[in-house]
Amino acid sequence: MNIPAPTPDAAATQRAASARTSEDRSARIAVTIFPALILAAAALGFFVPTAGQAIAPFTAIFLGVIMFAMGLTLTLPDFALVAKRPLPVLIGVVSQYLIMPLVGLGVALLLQLPPELAVGVILVGSAPGGTSSNVIAYLSKADTALSVTMTSISTLLAPLLTPLLTLWLAGSYLPVDAGAMAMSIVQMVLIPVVGGLVVRLLLGKLVDKVLPALPWVSVAGISLVVIAVVSGSTDAIVSAGAIVLLAVVLHNGLGYLLGYWAARLLKQGERAARTTSIEVGMQNSGLAATLAASAFSPAAALPAAIFSIWHNLSGAMLAMYYRRSADRRRANG
Repeated sequence: MNIPAPTPDAAATQRAASARTSEDRSARIAVTIFPALILAAAALGFFVPTAGQAIAPFTAIFLGVIMFAMGLTLTLPDFALVAKRPLPVLIGVVSQYLIMPLVGLGVALLLQLPPELAVGVILVGSAPGGTSSNVIAYLSKADTALSVTMTSISTLLAPLLTPLLTLWLAGSYLPVDAGAMAMSIVQMVLIPVVGGLVVRLLLGKLVDKVLPALPWVSVAGISLVVIAVVSGSTDAIVSAGAIVLLAVVLHNGLGYLLGYWAARLLKQGERAARTTSIEVGMQNSGLAATLAASAFSPAAALPAAIFSIWHNLSGAMLAMYYRRSADRRRANG
């Protein structure tokens, strides 16, 4: 019996699906060991600060590489979801830029954080969603496509919203140069992401081959950012590490909780609510750390460095809970 050869479109679809599966497998491994690598990076920055200071001038480049890798993972269907399902995407993005900045301010006021740390917490909250949220959504049996779209849209809005929110909420603590911050985000985030997307469109076959390596590019880049940030914050870690950890745990946990209930109260289904929960609670802490260190001080970058460690640990635990809950629902349904 003759089996017809796949059409070019079908072959491209199969190739993309195979690449995506390989990328998912690589991402699952990366996100599993990511917290351990970040902890090791933090320890290296703390105990060998000279190593961190040597790479500190290059943190913007590291972040640009991370965002370019993110752009390579994007496809036009990721953005088409905005037209097909605008409401859940809108809820997720609005929740991202409403809940996390205000919770960041609330945590800073509750714990009476000193100005540099307060600004750092607010800046983390004002950052877009982190790419690791997409992997956690996948592991949670949430809506991965929706998560990718939310992350993409919030990232593209970051040059406008992150500086404005930081100026509005953190301006009373320290002077904020919103224009300079916006330009930094354009250079470190917007241009690399768009560049990666264009390369994916032009060289799709080649990019499909390197997709499995991209999660490791992000892991390596964020690890280097953490080394640089921690090396410049050793005194702050000794004096305020515990209070910053408490602030990060509260910020992240409330993001998960309020993101979930925002979606549920707006009549979204369980999978969309879980996706919104993950997307709101997990931030682009590498961007926040780099902006804080360049615009304010290494101490202001400390909350982002600790957030980078914690939200991957908490995200893995949340994924286990959501996954088991989904399995129970399926078994009972």
